[in-house]
Amino acid sequence: MTSGGDSPGMNACIRAVVRTGLYNGLEVYGIRRGYEGMIDGDFFKMESYHVSNIIQRGGTILKTARSQRFMTPEGRKTAFENLKQHGIEGFVAIGGDGTFRGATVFEKEFGITCVGVAGTIDNDLFGTDFTLGFDTAINTAIDAIDKIRDTAMSHNRMFFVEVMGRDAGFIALSTGIAGGAEAIVIPETETNIDYLISTLERGWLRQKSSAIVIVAEGDERGGAFEIAKLVKEKFDHYDTRVSVLGHIQRGGNPTVRDRILGSRLGMAAVEGLIEGRKNVMAGQINDEIVFTPFANATKHHMQINKQMLQLVEILAL
Repeated sequence: MTSGGDSPGMNACIRAVVRTGLYNGLEVYGIRRGYEGMIDGDFFKMESYHVSNIIQRGGTILKTARSQRFMTPEGRKTAFENLKQHGIEGFVAIGGDGTFRGATVFEKEFGITCVGVAGTIDNDLFGTDFTLGFDTAINTAIDAIDKIRDTAMSHNRMFFVEVMGRDAGFIALSTGIAGGAEAIVIPETETNIDYLISTLERGWLRQKSSAIVIVAEGDERGGAFEIAKLVKEKFDHYDTRVSVLGHIQRGGNPTVRDRILGSRLGMAAVEGLIEGRKNVMAGQINDEIVFTPFANATKHHMQINKQMLQLVEILAL
């Protein structure tokens, strides 16, 4: 099943789970709409043809949802009864930290084994170098930022571009460096508006004809509109615009990296179930498959690389 927010590469992972399961002589069922579908009994038996011609597609053929009902004992009991009715002994959950927390409670109460795959564009889960969908999301975002830079230079404008990242600034950091941004604003660091203005003023004095500031949606000072307002009050040399990229970052054909990552992690998740692993997330570190307990994957989030932050400052000169 896929659960929580969708991310490009989920279909590649579904494809690998189904075909690895069939290769090993298992019966494979798809659960539509994550834990919601598990509670509603929205199951169907999957064969190889169900996952033909999907590796290149964004989104998820199994659909996804966030389930309030699964957070209740009654909802989990119904989900367990549905799994038992179909003879399901273990499941692969492709999602984020909320998905894994739910699986942990579920196993504790009913003994249903789960192996997870980190499917989130935010790249914020501990236990893998990259989460499924992150590479596609940053490539989608950088394509938009490059186009925004073109119009910014044509009009001597400053753009505040808001990217996704409610709790993490990995998308903002990567796209800020790759897009030549003058500054980035992320949740992991305290946002000093005066320092941001001084950075932009240095560029203005060097006769920069435009400026790009990348803002993660979850920054503590607010999103791109709020940051732009605070800056414009003290620094109005440029004509200022705000662009919110929004959910385009979630969609689109997955990159080669995400297709391969999804395929590798999907195979690893099934093999993990066969080996008797439970409550672990399949990830990739230094090109090797690793399994990290859900408790660690959700408790210890990936840390921002401080050298990357320094790189933004240096390259903005």
